[in-house]
Amino acid sequence: MLDAANYSPRLKDLYIAKIRAAMKEEFGYKNEMQIPKLDKIVLNIGCGAEAVRDSKKAKTAQEDLTTIAGQKAMTTHAKKSIAGFRVREDMPLGAKVTLRGDRMYEFLDRLITVAMPRIRDFRGVSGKSFDGRGNYATGIKEHLIFPEINFDKIDENWGMDIVICTTANTDAEAKALLKHFNMPFNS
Repeated sequence: MLDAANYSPRLKDLYIAKIRAAMKEEFGYKNEMQIPKLDKIVLNIGCGAEAVRDSKKAKTAQEDLTTIAGQKAMTTHAKKSIAGFRVREDMPLGAKVTLRGDRMYEFLDRLITVAMPRIRDFRGVSGKSFDGRGNYATGIKEHLIFPEINFDKIDENWGMDIVICTTANTDAEAKALLKHFNMPFNS
């Protein structure tokens, strides 16, 4: 049985034991605090037109995202009305959750080792999706790749945005950090 008080995620232990030293050697940091680390992971599901037609879709997306993240997701609402899309102000349109600490490392581990290999025709994620400040964004076309989701109870297949925020100052540092975590880049 796992002892919750002494439990530490596998990727967090890997970062402390090996990745920090490798990054320090690779980039020549003089101070331990300069070494980039993971800050947070933000997950987002946007329901779009389905939520406009059926208000329960945003609730379903929130429940699915909560199951995937292991933390309660919040419902996102429209900021303003858009008549052409039949969207009213404060209408629920999706869900989002921000993961930090141990949950963040656990999710990243599941994403890289379990979920991504389940994607059909997977050839890696783009190595160009950095924002210039060391943050990485990627999308997933279907949330069914996560083993926590029960395939039989799903009525709608959602796409999902994943943003990995790091403390790195440049894209090269952030890419090196994620490569050490075995992120499957295709370029």
